[in-house]
Amino acid sequence: MSLVLDPAAQDLLFREARTANTFSDEPVTEEQVQAIYDLVKYGPTAFNQSPLRVVLVRSAEARERLVPHMAEGNQAKTATAPLVAILAADNEFHEELPQLFPAFPQAKDAFFSERPARERSASLNAALQAGYFIVGVRAAGLAAGPMTGFDAAGVQKEFLDGDHTPLVIVNIGKPGENAWYPRSPRLSFDEAITTV
Repeated sequence: MSLVLDPAAQDLLFREARTANTFSDEPVTEEQVQAIYDLVKYGPTAFNQSPLRVVLVRSAEARERLVPHMAEGNQAKTATAPLVAILAADNEFHEELPQLFPAFPQAKDAFFSERPARERSASLNAALQAGYFIVGVRAAGLAAGPMTGFDAAGVQKEFLDGDHTPLVIVNIGKPGENAWYPRSPRLSFDEAITTV
């Protein structure tokens, strides 16, 4: 065994985990979401920045505002998932850097005083955190249905502000009937890895 992680956990997080397209009616609790965040917040980012912001879409009214912004193929599953999370990048994340990176509190101004630099860094590091979030959903024994098929400008206007950029929308819950498409292929080690 080259991996320390238990094989059952490897299956739960990666090998057997799938993107769900249908969900059961079982609710996703605040306690589950809290546990997911409290785990995944430890994933590494540059300068320990934490640009990921999560908007939980629970109410019927909020769901009705979100669904029209989803691509047609994503509307029905978003309308029926027990919980939907909008994962966004906070482009003003640098304001927290003195607290989050006390080893070099000057990083806030030394590297992120200009908005374009912040936006690039926020997008990359929030995307890393979004990946951790999806794995955290799986660690909670739930299925995630991440989607990038949506009107980003519409979602931003409806749920965020000009300082937050939506990156991915994730349906969350226990998988429902016929939740999975057939497993798609993956690249082999030799196709993806080069040693120099």
